Amino acid sequence: MIHEVIQPLSGSQATLTTYVIENSEEMEQDRLRPAVIICPGGGYEFLSDREAEPIAVKMMSFGFQAFVLHYSIKPNVYPLALQELAASVQLIRQNHTQWHVDPKKIIVAGFSAGGHLAASLGVFWQEAFLAETLSGANHEWRPNGLLLSYPVLSSGEFAHEGSFRALLGDAYEEQKEQLSLEKKVSQNTPPTFLWHTLEDGLVPAENSLLFAQQLRSHEVPYELHIFPRGGHGLSLGTKETVSGGAHAIEDSVVRWPELFADWIKINF
Repeated sequence: MIHEVIQPLSGSQATLTTYVIENSEEMEQDRLRPAVIICPGGGYEFLSDREAEPIAVKMMSFGFQAFVLHYSIKPNVYPLALQELAASVQLIRQNHTQWHVDPKKIIVAGFSAGGHLAASLGVFWQEAFLAETLSGANHEWRPNGLLLSYPVLSSGEFAHEGSFRALLGDAYEEQKEQLSLEKKVSQNTPPTFLWHTLEDGLVPAENSLLFAQQLRSHEVPYELHIFPRGGHGLSLGTKETVSGGAHAIEDSVVRWPELFADWIKINF
């Protein structure tokens, strides 16, 4: 396993940690694998370890390459984290041979507020403000798919207000509407896998439902799972990621990684 930490965007403090399976001369030495770029949650105020390396290791168990982005958070504000994520996709695509990645199978994954970041790239990748920051063409940082786990998406009735306030700072009132991502879905949004729980009292499941509704109306392929039990921030839902309190082991959600892996294998 290659394990290194790099900075994807010049001038920022963000880091990208690689979890790369090396090829072997015994087993298809030119193999290219899907890649999953993981954006942990934390309300844009911290980054959860529970949604970082444990997710990367799980993705590797399916034969996927994994990358964890420790992106900029409060007091940094939008769009710095989004620029860092776009630069990460571009970097991986540019180095796909070195990291044994299929450049047509790069999935951006986000948890909670990290889901907002991942989805932001999914809806804004073609926008001029990203091209103004990054060198190259926008297709270089376009994700091929999205994995959104109990994501913060809407700034409306079902918003997690704290995430938007941390992301936008003093520009909260002015910009919150434009970052309600269910309103920004288009035919250019990549195929998306979403999961949520009905009992999530912090980020209501309507965030995923509203986003999925817009994916359907724009004929973007998606898969949505709403599990009946479990609070917010479950990660893998196993002993590996248990944190006590609301972040308990939850058997009803532990199959989501397998469902996601099947989605990748069937659709990519």
